[in-house]
Amino acid sequence: MALLNQISPEDIYNDIRYLELLAQNFRNIAAASTEIINLEAILNLPKGTEHFLADIHGEYEAFQHVLKNGSGSIKRKVNEIFGNTLRESEKKELCTLIYYPREKLELVKAKEKQIDEWYMVTLNQLIKVCQSVSSKYTRSKVRKALPPEFSYIIQELLHESSAEPNKHDYINVIISTIISLQRADEFIITLSLLIQRFTIDSLHIVGDIYDRGPGAHIIMDILCQYHHFDIQWGNHDILWMGAAAGNEACIANVLRISLRYGNLTTLEDGYGINLLPLATFAMETYKTDPCTPFMPKLRNTDKILDEKTVRLIAQMHKAITIIQFKLEAQIIDREPEFRMEDRKLLHRVDFQQGFFFSNEREYPMRDTYFPTLNSQNPYQLTPEEEMLVAKLKHSFINSDKLQKHMHCLYAHGSMYKVINSNLLFHASLPLTPDGSFKQVRIAGESYQGKNLFDKVDVLVRTAYFGDTGSKEKQFALDYMWYLWCGPDSPLFDKNKMATFENYFLKDAEIKEEQKGCYYIFRDTEKTCDMILREFGISGAHAHIVNGHVPVKAIQGEQPIRANGKMLVIDGGFSKAYQPETGIAGYTLVYHSRGLQLVQYEPFESTQKAIEEGLDIKSTSFIIEFTSHRMMVKDTDKGKELNTQIENLQKLLFAYRHGFIKETS
Repeated sequence: MALLNQISPEDIYNDIRYLELLAQNFRNIAAASTEIINLEAILNLPKGTEHFLADIHGEYEAFQHVLKNGSGSIKRKVNEIFGNTLRESEKKELCTLIYYPREKLELVKAKEKQIDEWYMVTLNQLIKVCQSVSSKYTRSKVRKALPPEFSYIIQELLHESSAEPNKHDYINVIISTIISLQRADEFIITLSLLIQRFTIDSLHIVGDIYDRGPGAHIIMDILCQYHHFDIQWGNHDILWMGAAAGNEACIANVLRISLRYGNLTTLEDGYGINLLPLATFAMETYKTDPCTPFMPKLRNTDKILDEKTVRLIAQMHKAITIIQFKLEAQIIDREPEFRMEDRKLLHRVDFQQGFFFSNEREYPMRDTYFPTLNSQNPYQLTPEEEMLVAKLKHSFINSDKLQKHMHCLYAHGSMYKVINSNLLFHASLPLTPDGSFKQVRIAGESYQGKNLFDKVDVLVRTAYFGDTGSKEKQFALDYMWYLWCGPDSPLFDKNKMATFENYFLKDAEIKEEQKGCYYIFRDTEKTCDMILREFGISGAHAHIVNGHVPVKAIQGEQPIRANGKMLVIDGGFSKAYQPETGIAGYTLVYHSRGLQLVQYEPFESTQKAIEEGLDIKSTSFIIEFTSHRMMVKDTDKGKELNTQIENLQKLLFAYRHGFIKETS
């Protein structure tokens, strides 16, 4: 931090234009001095708590509960504050009230006979919890988070102690008046939401909000209103972003995955996508086809579907899958640089004999009914398919809710993020077999490491915001599909996506998808240090945080790798993965004392959480503790504030030496 006596006139001359702009906000010595004092104070507060989540995959109930309970932090805070002064059942009731205040109040009022007494006790308890969780923030930050209706009252309650004799009656009168005016319910709800708000200072989503589970649209609704968050795009997010931008192959993939898991809630209820044209086409085209390989996987669905509905989903599933293969072939032909000619597979099918040919071998097909395929040109859409694709594309592009959520993903999202010595990205950074950064060709140029991520980030934005009809936008749109399944995509990084093989072939060997070299080398400290240096990160407390590949804890896999440099936090939030992982997700928590990993058991339901106080069972693991409590000055935010202080000190010098005039 620059000191006033170290500032020279030359420093002022070099920065005079910026200082003149700064003077518009801090018009005199008093204003600049006050801001310096404020920023210096903030630097010496404990750092805010960061929460990292990955691969939520539409599981909105579990996600919402984790946000409400602060990854278990609120329960620990309640235990710290009340210890043995409350019974375990009372602490559980208090926690449930904080998580679900509206719903819990209804249950309490239905059975509580002395409701005013309950209000008095509960409000005092909530005030103590709120005082504790807000104590690491400035009064200014707390004040900005308060709703106008109760702002003054809450400020008074948060900054006064009932332990002081002179304040005890004062606080009790405030609470009694709130109760007598029949405002207790609203006040309890407000305090509970504030506790949730102050428990998580910032939220990092390391990819894959979409697909598998039923409520990606609900998760996006929550995030779009959240106080501070960022997203590192995952492959499933990119697929939906590509679909919303109008990439027809991405649209087909989105529909196929939703139908595969019998999950149409996000499409129909969330975004109003009209699936009637697809249903009509599928029923007519595949009315005599059992569509056995396309029966939906219904393990995740929260609805019981009748046999007729399941059959219709299977027909729609097959119809869009065949259309997908045709649309993908169009991109492969249009973009030879993608080098994915080997993923055009329909022409290798012998429709008469029922075999698929690959590498001079014959593989029997599980399904040989392809009424929309022309054996002479299997990649050509029929007129009916062309019309269907046009209708589906129109529905995606014109869904207001979907476009709103995509704007949110773009505004708060990126390929990667560097924050407080942590490098966050969803999946992979392509490497060569010798462990060095892989050169990836994009539009005739080569990119590697950080430059590759930066280039991809630009392309993702061009696909959505680029000039309609331009070559740049068309290429970027095609590249959105490549990011989903291309061999050198940092969001995929496998030799192939074996969609065709999984549906139509039995042989396990041909279905195998070989992961890129990143997944071999990322477990070594040397590789992690190389990647961290590439992004300008170093030090004993530097980490890479990934998702994408579920950690199979049930088989002994560990999320902490490379001597603590690599943290893989996909623990199976998605119910589809929980049989493989044996757990139900992770949260990485970075607070002022260090890093902690919270591991979850499956969440039963919001209803049980409300009615029975059934919290998510979790286990916390300490990854590392810092040698001293981290303050704001130790963070990236602290660096920004120090820069602001230095500039304000220059402004003071400029005022005191006549370079800039003070104004009132």
